[in-house]
Amino acid sequence: MPRLRQALLFTVVAVIVLLGAALLVLHQWVGTPGFKRWVEAEASSALGLPVNVGRIEVDVWPLPAVAVNDVVVQTRPALTVGRIEARPDWAGVLAGRLALSKVIVHRALLSQQSIDTVLKSLQKKKHSTQVAPDPLVKSSNKFAVSVTQVILDDISWVGLKGDQATIDATAHLNADGWPDTLKTTLVKSQFKGLGDLQGTQIELKRQGQRWAVAVLVAGGGAGGFAGSGTMAGAGKGAIKGHVDIEMPTASNGDIKAQGQLTTTGLDLALIGHKPPPGHAPMSGRLEAQTTLSTRAASAGALMDVLQTQSTFTVRDAVVQGIDLAKAVTTVGLSRGGETRLDVLAGQVQTRGKTIQLSNLVASSGVLSASGNVSISAASALSGRINVELGAAVLPTVAKGVVGVPLVVGGTLDAPEVNLTRAALVGAAIGTAVLPGVGTGAGASLGDKVGEKLKGLFGR
Repeated sequence: MPRLRQALLFTVVAVIVLLGAALLVLHQWVGTPGFKRWVEAEASSALGLPVNVGRIEVDVWPLPAVAVNDVVVQTRPALTVGRIEARPDWAGVLAGRLALSKVIVHRALLSQQSIDTVLKSLQKKKHSTQVAPDPLVKSSNKFAVSVTQVILDDISWVGLKGDQATIDATAHLNADGWPDTLKTTLVKSQFKGLGDLQGTQIELKRQGQRWAVAVLVAGGGAGGFAGSGTMAGAGKGAIKGHVDIEMPTASNGDIKAQGQLTTTGLDLALIGHKPPPGHAPMSGRLEAQTTLSTRAASAGALMDVLQTQSTFTVRDAVVQGIDLAKAVTTVGLSRGGETRLDVLAGQVQTRGKTIQLSNLVASSGVLSASGNVSISAASALSGRINVELGAAVLPTVAKGVVGVPLVVGGTLDAPEVNLTRAALVGAAIGTAVLPGVGTGAGASLGDKVGEKLKGLFGR
């Protein structure tokens, strides 16, 4: 037994010495200018773009890893990465494959323009290298690199129109190099027309071309995903569903996506957020069913051509900038104020930044309304709604007045409503006949007459 222990101890010490010597040699090798030039050449060849790297080093603690610092991909603007750590999968290495158990990317700055440049370069390179295989040449995976897990730490993105986001993420990859799961946390963001989304968590799971989507909109609040992948915490709402993504092929260079999403409890105060804090065009909790589709030559253009169709309901809605009851009772142009609604429901269609609201139905103890509204890409409002005031607003003698027509105008930030020209004439007649009571009835009657005499009264 003593001899066996000595033999085991000698073996362990020998392995440690050999491993230390190997790491020392590796450390000396990767620190040479020749190795750095080789890494830059290989990365440039793989991306089809010039790549420069800074210091390359070997870390021993806590686990052996090769780290590349200050990576710059020469796009316009440049794509930069502060540090990339690659940790080997020793089982794969011993089997003769260059396998990595984990790749960690720290402090990257990616613009959508640079991302599109890299994607186009990779696609061009892929198409240019698609040749018929030579049956006399055996294929080899000797230099193929496989990665099991990718961790992103402090990754910043800048959109084509100034939107910004910083994320932390973890992706588990399959043998083909595609992520099977992706979990992302939004550390900070600055999106035009959106409020505080800090803490929002996104989980994606892939099955073929279909991606299951789960989003917990935290808006700076607490929340997260349970271990099973189900969403936990109230946050500011949730979005679940699936999106089918078709990547470019040799015959079709477009990226295509279509899917269905279900929204529950989304806080609308996050949308259209403007300073000072809390001054969003609308508040309330949104429930919606949405279908979407988009197709574009680049990832950055997908949102510009996105088309969606939704049916929605908003509970306890407050519409800022418009007081519908005041607009009817004062018979004139109305700006400012707010309209509180118990329920707001309807349908919405989007094409890029153009929005069409249709079959709108709204109700509260004060009023009920219906109509259609369009929002242009420049956020200009146009449309028409019919308002019926409740008994609490109109005297008993005027009860039953329906369909007082209002024209919607202005912008999303400064909306305005006004009676139609025909309704204005009818309101004037109603006031003259029955002051203080006939305004609503006259407006409703005037609009009906105006529909028959549009050449005289206009809209």
